[in-house]
Amino acid sequence: MSTAAASATPETGLVSLTASAVATLDGLLDKAACNVRTLVLDGERISSSLMEKEQRATHGLAWFATYVEALRQLDAYATRLRDENRYGTLEELIVRIGFSEYLSQIFGGIPMNQGEFVRLHDLGLTSSDVAEAHTSDIEDLIVSGNSPELRLQVTELIRKQAGQSTFGDCGLEETYEQIRNEMRRFAEDNVTPHAHEWHLKNDYIPLEIISQMAELGVFGLTIPEEYGGLGLGKESMCVVSEELSRAYIGVGSLGTRSEIAAELILCGGTDEQKEKWLPLIASGEILPTAVFTEPNTGSDLASLKTRAVKEGDVWKVYGNKTWITHPVRADVMTLLTRTNPDEPGYKGLSMFLAEKPRGTDEDPFPAEGMTGGEIEVLGYRGMKEYEIGFDGFEVKTENLLGGEEGQGFKQLMQTFEGARIQTAARALGVAQSALDLGLRYAEERIQFGKPLIAFPRVSDKLVMMTVELMIARQLTYFSAWEKDSGRRCDLEAGMAKLLGARVAWAAADNALQIHGGNGFALEYPVSRVLCDARILNIFEGAGEIQAQVIARRIIDTRGTN
Repeated sequence: MSTAAASATPETGLVSLTASAVATLDGLLDKAACNVRTLVLDGERISSSLMEKEQRATHGLAWFATYVEALRQLDAYATRLRDENRYGTLEELIVRIGFSEYLSQIFGGIPMNQGEFVRLHDLGLTSSDVAEAHTSDIEDLIVSGNSPELRLQVTELIRKQAGQSTFGDCGLEETYEQIRNEMRRFAEDNVTPHAHEWHLKNDYIPLEIISQMAELGVFGLTIPEEYGGLGLGKESMCVVSEELSRAYIGVGSLGTRSEIAAELILCGGTDEQKEKWLPLIASGEILPTAVFTEPNTGSDLASLKTRAVKEGDVWKVYGNKTWITHPVRADVMTLLTRTNPDEPGYKGLSMFLAEKPRGTDEDPFPAEGMTGGEIEVLGYRGMKEYEIGFDGFEVKTENLLGGEEGQGFKQLMQTFEGARIQTAARALGVAQSALDLGLRYAEERIQFGKPLIAFPRVSDKLVMMTVELMIARQLTYFSAWEKDSGRRCDLEAGMAKLLGARVAWAAADNALQIHGGNGFALEYPVSRVLCDARILNIFEGAGEIQAQVIARRIIDTRGTN
C-alpha cells in the first residue's frame, strides 16, 4: 500500500486514492484525445470521413472518456455522502469495487460491446504513457478493491436489503426519494402484477393506468406550473422514469413522448402553441408521439425525404415513417418533414404539431391520408411500434412549430439532452429489475443442498450488477443536475445513455443466466427484461452513433491541450 494510504484512516484513505486516480486518468485522457485528434484532422479541421475510418480509436476514446467521467461521479458520490454522514458500509464497498473493476478494465481492456474491447494502445498511448499513469494509488485500488472477501460482504448486505427501494444510498435529496417511493408504490400495486401478461399478449398498457399516471403528474413533471405542470427538473424525471421502468419499461417510456413534445414546444413553440398544447400534455388529456425516423435513414436525419407541401391554409404530408412508438392512441404527432426540397441536409427540415384522431387495433389510423402497419417486436411492448404512410395527410398551418420553416432539426437538437437522460434513467430501471429478479431467484432456487446465491459465480454476478448500477446511476443523475442547472450536458447525457444501456443489458443477461433454463422460458419475467434491455443500446441514438458524437466532443474539448 502507498505511504499516503497507509497513514490515513480507511475512509479518508479511500477518498484520497479515488481522487488521485481520477486526476491521473484525466491526464491520460488528455494525451489520448490529442493522439486521436491527429488521426482525424484534415488540415485544421476534423474530417467526418476520417472519424469514420478511425472508428476503433474514436469510439474507444468515447468509452475511455465515459469511464473517466463515471469514476469522477462515483468519487463525487462518495465525498458527498461522507460529508452528509450517509456513507455506510455498502456504499463504501460499492465505491471500492467500482473503482477496482473499472480501473482494471481501463488498463486491461474496456468492453465497448460483446467481443469489442478498446485498449489504451488503440488510442495511441505508448507503454511508457500507460506505465506512468499506472500509479501506486491506482495499483492499490485495483489490487485491494475487488476481492472475494469484499464481494461476499456486498452479497450479505444486499440479501438483507432485498425488497427495499435500492441497494445503497443513491445520494438524492429527501424530496426525490419521496417521489421514488410514491412511484414505486404505484408501480408495485398497478404495474408489476400485470406487466408480464401485457408483454406476452402484446397488449396495450391499459388507459386506466395512463389516467392514474396523469393524476400523479407523470406527464407534466418538467412542464412549468404556469402551463399546468409540476415545474420540476430532469432529476425528478430520472427518478420517475427509473421506478416506472423497473416495473415495466413500456410504462416508464410513456412519459418520454410527452417529455419530448413538451420540450420541443417550450424551446421552439410560439406563445400560442405553448398556451394551447402544454396544459393538454401536462394533464394527460392528449398523448403525443414522436414521428421522426424513416426507412433506410436511421440516425441520418439529414436524409429525410418525407415532404410537407403548402396548399392554401394547410400543409399536405407525403412520405413514410417507421419505428413510431404509440402512434395509434396518440392525439398529436411531433412530425419532422422536409418543407424545402431545394435546401439540402438539415436546413430544409421543419417540425409540425400534427393533430390526429385516436385509433384502435381494428382501425389504427382513422385519418384521411394516413395508413400504417404494426411492426412486431421482441420487447419494449405495451405501446406498439408502427410503420406509417402519409399521402396528402393535412396539418394546419398554425401547427408549424414556431411558425417558421427550416427550424426542425435545430428544434429537435434541443431535446436530445433530455431524451438521452431519460433513456439512461429507463436503463437504470431495467437493470434494477434484472437485479431484483436475479437476487430473488438466487435465494429461492436450491441446488446441491443450498441456495444458488451461496455459489460465488452467482453472487459475484449480483455484486457487479449492484456496483455497475450505482455507477451508471450517479452518471445519469449528474447529467440531470447539469441540465437542471442550465449548463450544457450533451456530453454527460450521451455518456450516461451509452453506459446505462450496456449496464442494463449485462444485468439482464446475467439475471437470465442465474435462472438457468428457466430464464429461457417465456413464463419467467426475466425473459421479458432481457428483451426490453436490448433496445436501450439502439433507440435514442445507437451505441455506435452515441460513441461517435461523444468522441467528437472529447476531441474538440480535450484534443487541443
